[in-house]
Amino acid sequence: MSAAASRRPGLLARVPGVAVMLVALIVLFTVTSPDFATLPNLSNVLVQSSVLLLLALPMTFVIMTEGLDISVGAVLTLGTLSVAATALATGSIVLAFLAGLGTGLAFGLFNGWLVAYLDLPPFVATLGTFSIAQGLALALSGGESITGMPPGLLAIYSGTILHIPVPIIIMVVAYALMHGLLYRTPFGTYVFALGGNREALVLAGIPRRLMLGAVYALAGLMAGIGALLLTARLNAGHPTAGIGMEFDAIAAVAVGGTAFERGNGWLFGTVLGVFAIGVLRNGMDLLALPSSLEVSCIGLLVIAAFLIEALKGERP
Repeated sequence: MSAAASRRPGLLARVPGVAVMLVALIVLFTVTSPDFATLPNLSNVLVQSSVLLLLALPMTFVIMTEGLDISVGAVLTLGTLSVAATALATGSIVLAFLAGLGTGLAFGLFNGWLVAYLDLPPFVATLGTFSIAQGLALALSGGESITGMPPGLLAIYSGTILHIPVPIIIMVVAYALMHGLLYRTPFGTYVFALGGNREALVLAGIPRRLMLGAVYALAGLMAGIGALLLTARLNAGHPTAGIGMEFDAIAAVAVGGTAFERGNGWLFGTVLGVFAIGVLRNGMDLLALPSSLEVSCIGLLVIAAFLIEALKGERP
């Protein structure tokens, strides 16, 4: 065997540590809870993971550019209020959806402008927009939920098509579109270059700032779509509905094998990260463990996944 071949990573080495953790969690909760490994519950895990997946997929793009977006949880929250208020006022699901999309896109474009054109550090820029979005959510709602959603909106989360829950269909379509965008289009090539070799983009005459801004706009847009699903799930818009989900999204991307530097990322690893978090939360609920432990356990999941990678020699 040649030296080059011996250095080529095998399939097992390509699988992130989170895959091992996902299998371990499934085995653990199958043994400890008789209700876990049932078809209805596993379907429930997928459905409940749908909103997080919509946030985590574009977060992969953002982190691949050596950036970060901690505003998406607050933008998601404000989006649920936009969706709920519009649905309540007009009775139109289409207008409610457009309101959520508009809210998410507006903040995504603003984040992109701050990071790409004003050269603000991504953490600082998105921390600022996090505060803006959360402040607007509290001010516009008066700290109260907006309830009384039309039945058509609720069906987006609880309905089925050919016996498949609508959120699962949305997840599959979202992943297919994002996979194609990242691996089958010039834009995806630019995303890899933004994290790995920005100078090459400049030399090639590619509008680097425009591409970077588009990545943050995409994250905002997907948060707007997630707002529709979350509103349907809660049957309301709530002023704190999505707070904290930004950290779950970042954790899912990190344990899924996407590096915070050099433009290295794996989109399907993010999916595994989302499912690992979904399984963890679901299993803890079935075991009636305190919800306050969930955040700590997600932190342990992140550490364990990276330790597995370190033991495999994948990470420096």
